[in-house]
Amino acid sequence: MPELPEVETVRRGVEPHVVGRRITEVVVREPRMRWPVPVDFAVYACGQRIEGVTRRGKYLVFALEGGDRIIVHLGMTGRVLVLDAGHPLKKHDHVDLVLDDGRLLRYHDPRRFGAVLSWPKAEIGHVLIDSLGPEPFSEAFSGDYLYQRSRGKKVAVKSFVMDGQVVVGAGNIYAAESLFRAGIRPTRAAGRITRAEYARLAAEIRAVLSEAILQGGTTLRDFAGADGASGYFQQDLYVYGREGLACRKCGTTIKGLRLGNRASCWCPGCQR
Repeated sequence: MPELPEVETVRRGVEPHVVGRRITEVVVREPRMRWPVPVDFAVYACGQRIEGVTRRGKYLVFALEGGDRIIVHLGMTGRVLVLDAGHPLKKHDHVDLVLDDGRLLRYHDPRRFGAVLSWPKAEIGHVLIDSLGPEPFSEAFSGDYLYQRSRGKKVAVKSFVMDGQVVVGAGNIYAAESLFRAGIRPTRAAGRITRAEYARLAAEIRAVLSEAILQGGTTLRDFAGADGASGYFQQDLYVYGREGLACRKCGTTIKGLRLGNRASCWCPGCQR
């Protein structure tokens, strides 16, 4: 599933091509996704000018003139591509926003676990966004914040930081890598992690996500950026997907386990 760095890569790729452009036509070929495309979406979006593209967690938010917005979620296999008008259709090309410069913004999603939704200006909040935790690069996120939120919690620390209501963006890959760099075993109870350890972990979460964004995300089977090119952060992974291999730092064999039905890897030599 595309995580925060992948979604941020898409946002940065799309933004310069769509900001200031007016939507002249909306084509919805398949509305049946995880959250269905609203029946009036074409009427809602057509004629609107795109004023900006932001990200909240793993949601792309297209700001329209007058305060309306469009929310796009990539789900597990979604892509947002900037293409020339008339670009040949492929299977699973579900929604097109045709722009006034002759190009179009196309939403492609083979598994249809994503979404293209309207967010009218009259709705201050949105059910998909209101419960999200702070952004990892915001002032609200810190080691002290994690320490306070974790008191009394017996859940594994990896599951704790992967909870989007605690902090957005620390998905499976990036949580594993951040915990490795912070020297924290992923199975330890969140409530038993010290304030100093959380300070290291918060700093590493920021560092890992920043590096992944700069490198275009992590190469996964179904992910590609706005230009169709895959990211390449995977070459820098220390533990994720390396079960049975030697740790690149200390040489200890990387161990694997499952936490919260997710595969997880860690180094017994580096993580305590």
